[in-house]
Amino acid sequence: MLPNREGQKVPDAKFRLRVNNEWVDKTTDDLFAGKTVVVFSLPGAFTPTCSSTHLPGYNDLAPVFKDNGVDDILCISVNDAFVMNEWAKDLNANNVTLIPDGNGEFSEGMGMLVDKSDLGFGKRSWRYSMLVKDKTIEKMFIEPEEPGDPFKVSDADTMLNYINPSAKKKPPVTMFTKVGCPFCTRAKNMLQEKGIEYEEIPLSKTVTTKTLSAVSGAKTTPQVFIGGQLIGGSEALEEYLKTHY
Repeated sequence: MLPNREGQKVPDAKFRLRVNNEWVDKTTDDLFAGKTVVVFSLPGAFTPTCSSTHLPGYNDLAPVFKDNGVDDILCISVNDAFVMNEWAKDLNANNVTLIPDGNGEFSEGMGMLVDKSDLGFGKRSWRYSMLVKDKTIEKMFIEPEEPGDPFKVSDADTMLNYINPSAKKKPPVTMFTKVGCPFCTRAKNMLQEKGIEYEEIPLSKTVTTKTLSAVSGAKTTPQVFIGGQLIGGSEALEEYLKTHY
């Protein structure tokens, strides 16, 4: 049975990160001492569940976690620094710090290093999440020991619900834009002034005005969606922000 280490200290370990094309060593103290940290660990970068749901979920909810007292969110995987950095770029995961546990030192210390040789992975981390306060593990959510790759309890929503069941989630914001569009620049500035994160989808050869018209009913940019609701252009966004933020 995989150990639940609630009430215990996180294990001492050294992590080799690649920052600005240079090696940077981080220790457990660097990552956890004097901080409130959410950790989620997973079997591997670029793998399906990890890429489609696990990492994006924490990245999207990072501002809400920080509003509720979390200093850092760490994603730990038994991969090397180069792979982790490329994965972060691929998913635009700017709100989460990806930590390579290349030798499995931390995962083994947690009792979470498992054999995935049947998949050709070798030793990897079991999927889990935890809330750590000043190096002490307050809460762990460990996926059940079932065949395959269970993903039932280590997700971002479960962790946020533990920290604050009444936490207010910010609706996702997506904006279709066009290069050189002054109204797009105005809309982006308004969102940035309010501290609202957004996804930008520029028109291109693959995302055309036909695409824009199909999803929004309009051919002009910007077209802003908030929480799945079409807000419209920059003027409509300005009115929306007056009443909602």
